Order: sequence, then C-alpha cells, then structure tokens
Amino acid sequence: MVPKKFLKWRKVFGKVESERMPTRKIWDHAIDLKKIFKPQKRRIYLLSKIERKEVQKFVEDQLRKGYIRPSKFPQTLPVFFIGKKNRSKWIVIDYCNLND
Repeated sequence: MVPKKFLKWRKVFGKVESERMPTRKIWDHAIDLKKIFKPQKRRIYLLSKIERKEVQKFVEDQLRKGYIRPSKFPQTLPVFFIGKKNRSKWIVIDYCNLND
C-alpha cells in the first residue's frame, strides 16, 4: 500500500517510533501559561464514571508517551465525548481558550 518512494521512511511511522517525542534541544523552554491568560471560571461538564475512567486512561497514556507533562497551571481543558458509529465514544479536548 505504501508507494516505493516512501518505503525508506516506513519505520518512522511504526507504533514504537510514533510514541516518542523528539529529543530535547537547548532552545526548548517552558511556557508560563499564567502570563498568557488568566484562569477563567467555566461551566463544568459532568462525566459519567466510564467517561472519567477514559479520561484518566487517556492522560496516563499521554504522560507515558511524553506527549504531555504535569502542569502547575490551576485550570484544565474541558473534555467531552462524541458517539461513534460503532457506539463507542471519541474523546474531544477543547483547546479553544488555550489557542486564543
């Protein structure tokens, strides 16, 4: 299925390789979110017990892969779930306030 001209990069897209972040560089730096925007009071979306477990599993997986790190910022991003055709649910993270 992969065109011949791309076969030399096939390993880059493997499961193990896709679950790692690039190595740190000297120009990497922390972003102080408190200086960017102030925490806001937002509506709380109640999640079912199953949804809370899914969120916890998602966060643990993202921490394990190194995609996210613990933050000192007091506000979190809202998450909600959208039903899929096979009746499972897809987690959606609302980054709108962070991207403003």
